[in-house]
Amino acid sequence: QVQLVESGGGLVQPGGSLRLSCTASGTIASIYTMGWYRQAPGKQRELVATIGSGGSTNYADSVKGRSTISRDNAKNTVYLQMNSLKAEDTTVYYCYALIQVGLIPHPYWGQGTQVTVSS
Repeated sequence: QVQLVESGGGLVQPGGSLRLSCTASGTIASIYTMGWYRQAPGKQRELVATIGSGGSTNYADSVKGRSTISRDNAKNTVYLQMNSLKAEDTTVYYCYALIQVGLIPHPYWGQGTQVTVSS
């Protein structure tokens, strides 16, 4: 059984910063892409940022220049540093990982962590 556990969400003022963390645990052979998505009520889940096992990154235009994704492969952990936060960044953020369990990779999701940007 594989689990992704997120932490780091919360309430922050506009212009502030937050760092989200997500750690994968369980019977894991390999972890490929890891990333963060977000989903507002009534909207589709959208990509925030992803990072490959070799460190290549991809960002949504809405967060490019304000966010940095990184990972610690030894800890099976992915991070998202978000700076200059705006009210429109308020929503639930979900961790994602493509994890090989046995012979086949499977996508896994965290439970979600709320980020609220408000004064």
